[in-house]
Amino acid sequence: MRKAKILYKNQEAGMLIQHDNGSFTFRYNDSWKNDITKPAISLTLPMSQQEYHSDYLFPFFFNMLPEGSNKQMVCMLNRLDLDDYFGILLTTAKFDNIGAIKVIKAE
Repeated sequence: MRKAKILYKNQEAGMLIQHDNGSFTFRYNDSWKNDITKPAISLTLPMSQQEYHSDYLFPFFFNMLPEGSNKQMVCMLNRLDLDDYFGILLTTAKFDNIGAIKVIKAE
């Protein structure tokens, strides 16, 4: 199992988990969910639910991944499998993202 903190404007909004079977869970933190001033991180992950499950990486996070030669270079330099979407996300989405979301490896 691998975990990542999901930050929205540098505030922890939730946790993304990749389970050992390859499925994924995104869960809003209790404090984020209970604060009516906090937005959902995505239109596809509204705060009407606290927890979401998927057999595949959620499209919102998948769309943050590099493509083409950029993806190949990231994978080569970081020794990542081209199909390790969670690993690529952890590598590329922690510093320089378009938008307000960062993905940080959870210890």
